[in-house]
Amino acid sequence: MKKWIMMLCFALIASIIVPQSQANASANFKDIGDTHRAKAEITYLVDKGFVNGVSNTHFVPSRQVTRGEAAAMLGRSLGLNGTKQNTEFSDVGSGNFASGYINEMVKRGVISGYPDGTFQPYKVLKRGEMAILINRAFGYGGNSVSAAATNLMNKGIAQGFPDGTFGTEATIIRADFAVFLARSLNESFRVKPGEVSFSTTMYVNTGSDTLNMRSAPSNSGAVISKLKSGTAVGVGKSSNGWSHIRVNGVIGYVATSYLSTTKPGAVLPSPAPIGGSDLTVIIDPGHGGSDPGAVANGFQEKNVVLNVGKHMKAYFDQTPIKTKMTRSTDVFISLTDRAKFASKNGGDVFVSIHTNAFNNSANGQESFYYASTAATNPKVQQSRALSIYLQARMQEAWNLSNRGVKVGNLAVLRQNTVPASLIEMGFIDSSKDIQYIKSEAERKKMGRALFLGTLDYFYNYEGRTDIGQYYSTAGASPSNKLH
Repeated sequence: MKKWIMMLCFALIASIIVPQSQANASANFKDIGDTHRAKAEITYLVDKGFVNGVSNTHFVPSRQVTRGEAAAMLGRSLGLNGTKQNTEFSDVGSGNFASGYINEMVKRGVISGYPDGTFQPYKVLKRGEMAILINRAFGYGGNSVSAAATNLMNKGIAQGFPDGTFGTEATIIRADFAVFLARSLNESFRVKPGEVSFSTTMYVNTGSDTLNMRSAPSNSGAVISKLKSGTAVGVGKSSNGWSHIRVNGVIGYVATSYLSTTKPGAVLPSPAPIGGSDLTVIIDPGHGGSDPGAVANGFQEKNVVLNVGKHMKAYFDQTPIKTKMTRSTDVFISLTDRAKFASKNGGDVFVSIHTNAFNNSANGQESFYYASTAATNPKVQQSRALSIYLQARMQEAWNLSNRGVKVGNLAVLRQNTVPASLIEMGFIDSSKDIQYIKSEAERKKMGRALFLGTLDYFYNYEGRTDIGQYYSTAGASPSNKLH
């Protein structure tokens, strides 16, 4: 125990005195402006490598924090070993991005799993749970929600809601977690005893009238300012129908009933995407119906590719990433309709699945993209990158010849409007390739490979590191950058 306390103290001291390696690392986040309430704390944590953005350009401060993410952020800040590894939990494989930190945090009694043997790494964290984790991680001693919350408020690490509660059942978002973590690591961010933190933004909502801002929380208080409807104010605490607020450096009180959490007349923003929930993958099993595709060794291409496409979809179904299949039964669909399917269904990428044939004299795997500047599809570099990552994962899945990534003048690619790739898993008339094609277990492996290749494209090319957590559903991890 003494050794662990010494390690913890060292990590805390190091986190405060080590010079920052790059100033304003959060400057590239388009959603963290200079006036964002958590900019200083987020910048501090990002500069030290304790917290990452969801992508290279977005921090997504309003996204909810999962148990796995909390373990990783706390683990990094404490200098723990985050090397991916096997765990005791059935739902945290060695490929999970937080597996190493989860193991270390469990060993130290900071976090635990559930009685059914799961950890539930993607379950969102509540504020009360966050309070207990921080208390345990930094040795504050609070083991119940109420004690943990009280400790954080007494230390100036956390504040309650304007209604006077801590909000233990509310889910914690990335901006608030960053504030609490930064204040735990660096006391300069903390709210001093007796100091009011006007960290909650609300808006004056009085219609066409103005709102009196008074010097005291009563109608007898002197009017020190008149606030127009729509004015943003920083709220400290609220009680007895009055809120303590700050506007442009002026501090006073207003009637709480005239404040709202949204700006009057404003269009509410769409919820921040959670882990790729804004993405849609189009899966196109080739041929179908009256068009069997290549036929050899007792197998028809149309059936094989539909089977693989369904396996691919099954992996995506374990994530928030949506999928649409151009066909899910044995029906004929024209090439033009396939190409238009992505734009009609809000697709982000298009993956067309095929097997090859060439007079029993060829074998191997290849991927195609369309590259003419006159093409309808302008996504040339994106399509090339998608093909590269799909080809790499196919090679990983089946031990077949690598025929490479090629330019192909194919209608489903040429007429498409999103990043599009057509993959040939192998030659159905090859004596070697058919050993993989005819096996249900191998076809499932290929569905997994196409799932991972698509994730690799989003993760490495589009910078969507928020989807990194889903590699664990296939017991894998992100590939190296290949494009």
